[in-house]
Amino acid sequence: MATPEFDIIIYGATGYTGRLVAEYLDQHYGGRDDGPSWAMAGRSLTKLEEVRDEIGAPAGTPLIVANSDDPASLQAMCERAKVILTTVGPYQLYGDALVEACVKTGTDYADLCGEPGWMREQIDEHHEAAKASGARICFSSGFDSIPFDLGVLMTQKACEDRFGKPAPRIKGRVRAMQGTFSGGTAASLTATMKSIAKKPSLIPILQSPFGLTPGFEGPSQPLGVVPEYDESLGKWAAPFIMATINTKNVHRTNFLSGHPYGENFKYDEMMLTSPGEAGKAAANAVAEMLKNPFGAKPPKPGEGPSKEERENGFYDVLFAAEMPDGETLHYGVKGKYDPGYGSTSRMLTETGMALLSSDKEGGVGTPGYFLGEDLVKRLEEHADLTFAVED
Repeated sequence: MATPEFDIIIYGATGYTGRLVAEYLDQHYGGRDDGPSWAMAGRSLTKLEEVRDEIGAPAGTPLIVANSDDPASLQAMCERAKVILTTVGPYQLYGDALVEACVKTGTDYADLCGEPGWMREQIDEHHEAAKASGARICFSSGFDSIPFDLGVLMTQKACEDRFGKPAPRIKGRVRAMQGTFSGGTAASLTATMKSIAKKPSLIPILQSPFGLTPGFEGPSQPLGVVPEYDESLGKWAAPFIMATINTKNVHRTNFLSGHPYGENFKYDEMMLTSPGEAGKAAANAVAEMLKNPFGAKPPKPGEGPSKEERENGFYDVLFAAEMPDGETLHYGVKGKYDPGYGSTSRMLTETGMALLSSDKEGGVGTPGYFLGEDLVKRLEEHADLTFAVED
């Protein structure tokens, strides 16, 4: 097979998040001798030209017209790239043909998907074929679920170093976060709710922490769906909206890697508030808000936080590992920028860069499985994330 023309193609570059990915790739790697060859792709050549000029990319930046309802255009695009980065969601509405094209052409793929029902369908349909073609289909390569997937991976590495074995129980606890939702996030949730009505068979997959590990069902997991007081951390904890997808990805990484965390590994995620009655009230308020996270007027696709909001955003996640003998280890993952967009655009790009040098076999997997510590290093060096043992 001929060497592809481009290292990376950003598909959906005219959308809200896609243009952030293109802007970051151009500003961070454009013009460097060791930078990747790359192109922008989308439905409209005119809009691609506009975005290219608006983000200040070179006039000669290659532009490719491809459309989710034209499989031939997607296959032609995939044949020209080593890696496709796609921000065209909801993926359950627009992603089928692109995954199929990447699998067929052996092209690596990374997205921002947080739609576990669709992800399971792709696993069932394409995992073996992707292994055969060498395509690495890497879902959830943004805030869901990289900080959590890699946070657990690095926490377990620290436990191996300190205790000589992995922790059978880790609690993921969001200590602080500042960010906003975009229209794409709201549209994905809406599409998931509609898909359940059409495909009730997805309900068990969405409900189970092991929904992405076909053939394996681990032990009963902590649910984290109601506020609770965490004695070991001395604070109240509230449900975390992204726990449903993150926990599934953490268990898939463990599953694909041959269960280095153990087959009885337990993991859950919640948000920490504070001690006392104030913390209890805050936890209850968060739980109530999650019944309608987008409010009466959800944002429309293409909308998102302002540049100032993106740059002022941040997140701080604690991973508390508990050993059978009562010993503990705390590990922190922190990131600058709005988690869903400012940081996510960087994480997706660095996932693409890491895929260029990965030697893992193909399949439908996770950043933790395909890239692991190599991606951690890239995120620390380029994307303003930190990963560190705290005690």
